[in-house]
Order: sequence, then structure tokens, then C-alpha cells
Amino acid sequence: MKTEALAAANLLPLIIYLAAVLAVAAIMLGGAYFLGQRHTAKAADETFESGIVATGDVHIRFSIRFYLLAIFFVIFDMESVYLFGWSVAFYQSGWPGYLAALLFIAVLLLSLLYLWSCGALDWRTRRQRAVESGLGD
Repeated sequence: MKTEALAAANLLPLIIYLAAVLAVAAIMLGGAYFLGQRHTAKAADETFESGIVATGDVHIRFSIRFYLLAIFFVIFDMESVYLFGWSVAFYQSGWPGYLAALLFIAVLLLSLLYLWSCGALDWRTRRQRAVESGLGD
């Protein structure tokens, strides 16, 4: 009997928090619905970027290299996040932590060397490479 009352008392803050979250979400969604702009104009369906109405063809094709570079940046940027966490706990992690960080850096360096050897970081076109090697125009 006593443990049931204790369990119910421990759940009370969670129930209050859940109710508060649901109330805030309902207020925000309801407020946006009632106070938001009504899209009845034809211009609401047009592409709009940075306050400038688009003219001409708005479907520009970007090279896949932009996306690859962004992915490489995210991957290698996460390295710094993990190494920062390791550096904060440097003395507590001791030699095992140091060896794990070295292994982590080695794997990332190997992946960077692999990307470099595959030409994934090379932005030159085939024509530019041919000209530089003396085979082109």
C-alpha cells in the first residue's frame, strides 16, 4: 500500500510536465491557425526566396560535388566534437582513452586518404585534368 502511494507520488511531476507540454503545443498550433495569414492570393503558390520573387527557371541543377563536400564536412566535423569530449575527460580516461582516441584519429585519417586517392576531393573536370597532364587542347 505504501509503495503504491510512493509510485503515484513519483509519477505526479511527470504527469504535470506532460500536461504542460501538450498545453503549450496546443496553444502554439491553435494560435498559428487563428492568427496566421490566409493564403488566398495566387502569389502564395509561387517560389519565393529571400524577399525576391524568382524569375526564369528556378530549378537549378547543382553538381553532386557540393553535396559530397557537405557530407564530408559533417563527417570530419563530428571528429572534433568527439575529440573535444575526450579532451575534457583526458585525465579520467587514462591510457585506454588515449589509445582509443589515437585509433579514432587513425581511422579518420585513413578514410581521408581513401577519399583523396579516389579523387572525391578533386573538383577539376576531366578536361582540366587532361589539359594539366598534357593530353588536352
